Amino acid sequence: MNRLALNLGLALLVALLFAGSLMAGKFWVPPAAWFSQDPRWWIIAELRLPRALLGLAIGAALGLSGAVLQGFLRNPLADPAVVGVSSSAALGAVASIVLLGSTAPLVLFGCAMAAACGSMLLLAGLAWRAESAVAFILAGTVLASLGAALTSFLISIAPNPYATAEILDWIMGALTDRSYAEVQLALPFIVAGCALLLLTGRALDALTLGEAAARSMGVRLERTQLLVVLGTGLAVGASVAVSGVVGFVGLIVPHLLRPLTGARPSALLLPSALGGAALVLAADSLVRLSPGAGEIRLGIAMALLGTPFFFALLLKLRRSTWN
Repeated sequence: MNRLALNLGLALLVALLFAGSLMAGKFWVPPAAWFSQDPRWWIIAELRLPRALLGLAIGAALGLSGAVLQGFLRNPLADPAVVGVSSSAALGAVASIVLLGSTAPLVLFGCAMAAACGSMLLLAGLAWRAESAVAFILAGTVLASLGAALTSFLISIAPNPYATAEILDWIMGALTDRSYAEVQLALPFIVAGCALLLLTGRALDALTLGEAAARSMGVRLERTQLLVVLGTGLAVGASVAVSGVVGFVGLIVPHLLRPLTGARPSALLLPSALGGAALVLAADSLVRLSPGAGEIRLGIAMALLGTPFFFALLLKLRRSTWN
């Protein structure tokens, strides 16, 4: 499929879903109320616009990082969770709630980003100058397991049921009640991380021929690995720091779009960013329409969507192996 047409189509889809995100909710706000003195405009300006901006940015970060990691590791099951940044950022946020007793956006974000940056440094140190991507995967798996274990430990020593409820509510992942403060905190880190990830396109194309061939073509794998680690850490860490854990976006989107972009990993990067933004915007709009006074958490909705997709992907890979 023509790359320009695909990217323009996805960009149009993102724009439509962004507009739908401004309208959707328990209380619908039609476009007629957007550019008038209608008091319903304040629902959009103060509540839904920052939520939609975060949904767009977080979806783009997760979709792009998933495409980069699948290309770098040559593993179709890779997603941002494989490097341990998501679990580390979650650990930092939980530590803010349990140890500091604070849920202020600045404190929560600072602790989550500090943990994400710490895990980035550990990952870079553990996998530095490795001869293959296996060391990278193993180091990320260790960090992810450690982050999950420490998070469970902090939940077990939470000082009161209210703190535990706050932690569980945050870990499930949501964009509910997010404000411009979270947008201002997360957006610079997400943009910087995505910019670094987009620089890896040429190296990812070369890696499809193998690491030895990529080196012979002048690709510096250490530099590529550093870009992947820093870009994923900044983009995914900032996303988790403001929304909690939202999984499967980085796994689903590249697989849905790869048949349309061809075999070159670099051709998949921008479409995955746009597709990730579209998926998160659509999912966040739908969870607001759930029956009852509350709404389904975004992380739960993505897990319900992603788990069947993951199993279907495993069965497809298994059948292709048998054949």
